[in-house]
Amino acid sequence: MIFVDAHCDTVTRIMDTGEELFKNTCHIDIERMSWYAKHLQFFAAFVSPEFGQAYAMRRAVQIIDKYYEQININKSYITPCLNYGDIEAAFAQGKAAALLSIEGGDALQGELSALRMFYRLGVRSICLTWNHRNEIADGVADEDSGGGLTPFGRRVVGEMNSLGMLVDLSHISEKGFWDVMDITQSPVIVSHSNARGICRHRRNLRDDQILEVKRNGGVMGINLYPVFLNDSGSAGMADIIRHIEHIASLAGEDSIGIGADFDGIELVPDGIDGIQDMIKVFNELARLNYTQQSIEKLAGANFMRVIQQVLG
Repeated sequence: MIFVDAHCDTVTRIMDTGEELFKNTCHIDIERMSWYAKHLQFFAAFVSPEFGQAYAMRRAVQIIDKYYEQININKSYITPCLNYGDIEAAFAQGKAAALLSIEGGDALQGELSALRMFYRLGVRSICLTWNHRNEIADGVADEDSGGGLTPFGRRVVGEMNSLGMLVDLSHISEKGFWDVMDITQSPVIVSHSNARGICRHRRNLRDDQILEVKRNGGVMGINLYPVFLNDSGSAGMADIIRHIEHIASLAGEDSIGIGADFDGIELVPDGIDGIQDMIKVFNELARLNYTQQSIEKLAGANFMRVIQQVLG
């Protein structure tokens, strides 16, 4: 079974703690990733608002440099991947696979040339916004303004489609979500977002958005942040399953994956302390009589399908 986690902030976290990617006190390290025979991990370069517009690109480059430093140190265990074939090759060699993403299109600083350069650096997915507006679109924290994609944002989506990059719609405003869906020529991902029908947090998707992800052929990753799992802010396995089942009831089993948001969240569900515990989710699905095929789709096959379609 292939396990894909579509979002983590581990590289940024180890930059802050001074630890290494192989073994650390974070939610994810290579030692624990190796517990899964075939593991693809998306590593995000998160451009925090504290760095401001003037330094967004520099911060993204710093994180990407750290990513490659750590991958090179641990090249016996993990391989940076640019496409579906690279991922398959990593698995064939008994290594974990890594895919580089950017969280926050602020990193482009309004330049399509920056998008193309990040592509050449190995970035294959971009979460267009974080919570706040940038040159591409409004984020969910600014959606009261009714703003969606800007003209520059439309060019970004078109260029990402042309290059073969995953357009990630987590964090974007609702208007921005629909604007992207109107123009994208490729399946999208919503790497780490849940269902608003279960938890009313603004970061979660409404039912009509979930249905649109299905229509588009995209995949959304279940986020393990308790605040996004239920309205009390304290969560457990039952809450994770509740989101999976709600999304499956609307969009079927082909539209769901995992985007845990490990090392980007300060709270985790009871019993899920890191990447090593994700097997518990799949075991619980098996206990609930989900078929092996359904579990494999959620664990990674759905994201792998979109990766093959978009990245080639």
